[in-house]
Amino acid sequence: MSDLAGGFRYLLAGQRWVFGHGRWLGFGLLPGLVALVLYAGALIGLGSGADDLTAWATPFADDWSSPWLGLFRGFLTALLFGLGLFVAVITFTAVTLLIGQPFYESLSEAVDRSEGGEVPESGLSLWTELWISARDSVKVLGRVLLYGILLFALGFIPVIGQTVVPALGFCVSGYFLTQELTSVALQRRRVDLAERLVLLRSRRMLVLGFGVPLVLAFLVPFVAVFLMPGAVAGATLMARDLMPADAPQERADDADRAHGANGAHHTNHAHHTTHAGHGGPAGHAGQAAPQQAKGFGPPPPGF
Repeated sequence: MSDLAGGFRYLLAGQRWVFGHGRWLGFGLLPGLVALVLYAGALIGLGSGADDLTAWATPFADDWSSPWLGLFRGFLTALLFGLGLFVAVITFTAVTLLIGQPFYESLSEAVDRSEGGEVPESGLSLWTELWISARDSVKVLGRVLLYGILLFALGFIPVIGQTVVPALGFCVSGYFLTQELTSVALQRRRVDLAERLVLLRSRRMLVLGFGVPLVLAFLVPFVAVFLMPGAVAGATLMARDLMPADAPQERADDADRAHGANGAHHTNHAHHTTHAGHGGPAGHAGQAAPQQAKGFGPPPPGF
């Protein structure tokens, strides 16, 4: 349960960061607004044509008596629109990130820079990054559609279809939504899609704590647009803590000190070896030198 709360804290921290840096919030609204217009048109079209599509797909029910015909097709229409909304929530993030790729890359770098430590850069051209993002998003969308079809089929089961299936749908949406958002920071760290999925699976509850509340918020019109920049910032903060390479600067300093101690150890070892032909390291006669009494110190750190 602590990971669930931790994921939600990352989401809040990202929103605080963006609202504390108002310039990034202003620029971040533009890609979301463009995507919102596109998706609003698609959902309106689906809503207006869902009845006709359901009637076309179920000709066997034409002779059913009332009220069973209306109930059956009404349920299928609602399920179809819910599936469309499910896919829209997932793909909205991917499309928005694709539209605003240069901006969100800069936003993620600014978050890294403000937190201190290394600011990784992919070293790839803009077009290469766009291609990788689009390719990975298609792969993720394929996974989402598989889950969506499975949940759509389970929706016909009485009781379970009206209770468990919607909850699973939100969890699946939140998981893959978080994957899309963390890809901005992790792609700069040259972590490919397969490694990202393994990394997120290792902290499922943390991922759900971040993604599920965001999915619920995205269902409210226009909220997705305003929360998107903060969601990218929060995902970057989470990615920093998930990646071992993004340790605090103190850990890097410790490594430098350990390296220095390792070098000193090899110097001392060479010095004592040189004097070994004279009866051992320098010390009083018949008495072991301190290095002999205590050994040559701790072994060097592993590479």
